[in-house]
Amino acid sequence: MNRTGIQKSAPIHRAGTATQRSPEGIATAPFWVETLVQDEADGGLTAMRCTLEPATMTRWHTHPHGQILYVLSGVGLAERDGGAVEELRAGDCISFAPDERHRHGAHPDSNFAYISIQAIRNGAAVTWLED
Repeated sequence: MNRTGIQKSAPIHRAGTATQRSPEGIATAPFWVETLVQDEADGGLTAMRCTLEPATMTRWHTHPHGQILYVLSGVGLAERDGGAVEELRAGDCISFAPDERHRHGAHPDSNFAYISIQAIRNGAAVTWLED
């Protein structure tokens, strides 16, 4: 492992080889998640490609080291605790600070696909909160 938290000899991820439905209860509807990078060491990075159908919204959550979302396609919505709902479009990139309470999902009239990047702390990259 190098100082960025990425394994030096990680294998090539082949598209579609790690795609599954999201866990129950983390969003208003299940969505597709493709794990791209999974490093379970403290400070290690995880990355995934997510595809949500219209009006699918995640529950409120936080990430111990923050999160970066890069929008691939469609129209999405992001909301920070106490903030306005922000519209996201292909090519947009949004960051959430460590432990910042937020949620994100698909606009009611559009699918939404993005890549998320977050790091591990104490064995977890996300904490799901009660709505």
